[in-house]
Amino acid sequence: MPPKPDYFRVKVRRRLQRIGAVALKNSVYVLPNTDEGIEDLHWLRRAIVDEGGEAILCAAGFVEGMSDEEVEGKFRAQAEVAYDAVIAAAETVAADLTEGDLRRLERHLAAAAERDFFSAANAMAAWSALRELERELMGPTAHPSHPVDGRSGTHPRGVTWVTRAGVFVDRMASAWLIRRFIDPEARFRFVPAGGYQPAPGELRFDMFEGEYTHEGDNCTFEVLISRFGLRDAALKSLAEIVHDIDCKDEKFGRSEAIGLEAVLRGIASQHEHDAERISAGVVIFDGLYAQGAVRDRSSNVK
Repeated sequence: MPPKPDYFRVKVRRRLQRIGAVALKNSVYVLPNTDEGIEDLHWLRRAIVDEGGEAILCAAGFVEGMSDEEVEGKFRAQAEVAYDAVIAAAETVAADLTEGDLRRLERHLAAAAERDFFSAANAMAAWSALRELERELMGPTAHPSHPVDGRSGTHPRGVTWVTRAGVFVDRMASAWLIRRFIDPEARFRFVPAGGYQPAPGELRFDMFEGEYTHEGDNCTFEVLISRFGLRDAALKSLAEIVHDIDCKDEKFGRSEAIGLEAVLRGIASQHEHDAERISAGVVIFDGLYAQGAVRDRSSNVK
C-alpha cells in the first residue's frame, strides 16, 4: 500500500477485520475459500489498486509450515475473542440493563456470528447470555431460558431429541430452535422414519406420532414456537420462511424462501451426516434470526 494517505492503511485494516480475515503474516490475510470470501477480497483488492497500491488474490494450500486445521484454529480463536467480549459486556451491564444496552450487544453478537466461519465453541454461551438479558429486561414472556411446554409443563434440559434421518428444512430449523431457545444442552439422535420406539425421556420432533410435529397446517418449527411460548417477531418471520419451504403452500409468500431452500440443499449435498447438516445450518439460521431481529425491532422503535 502507498505510504500516503495515512488513513487508507487504517481503512484497509478495518475492512479486513469486518470481513473476518485473519493475518498469517504482516501482509498476508486469509478467508475461507467461499464465494462470499472471494467476493469480499476482490472488492478489497480493487480498493487497494485504485489508491495506487498492489494486491494479489489467490487460492492457496499449504505444503508445509501450517495445516488447514491450524488455519481453522486461527479463525475459531478470532471468533471466540469476539464472543467472549459479548459475554463479558453482558455481565457488565446486567446489573443496570437498558434496552439500548441489549440492542447494542445484539448488533455485536450478529457481527461476531457473521465472522464465525467454523462454529466457535463459545457461540452458544454468547447467545444464551443475551437471551437471559432479554428475559430480565422484558419479563418472563420474552425468551425464557427453559420455557415451559404448555402441554407437559416440563423444562427440558439436556434431553435427547429424536428425529428422522436425512434432515432438511423443518428438522434443521427445529434443531436450531431447540438448541438456541428451548434446550441449550440438547442432544440429537437420527433414526429411520418408521418403527422407532423412543427411550424414556426422549422427545421426538418432526416424526409421525412425535411429541412435537406438524399440527394442522403448522410445520414443526411453528409448533415448537407455539408450544414453548416463544414470543419473538424475528422468530415469527423465520417461521413463515420455513413454513413456505416445508409446506410448499406459499401461505406467507416469503421471498426469502427460494434462497434459503437453495442454501440448505447445498448444505445437504455437501454433508452426508445429519449432525454435520445441523451444525452447518446454525450459521444460516443465526444470520436470518439476527437480520429479522434488527429489522423488526427497528421498525417498532418509538
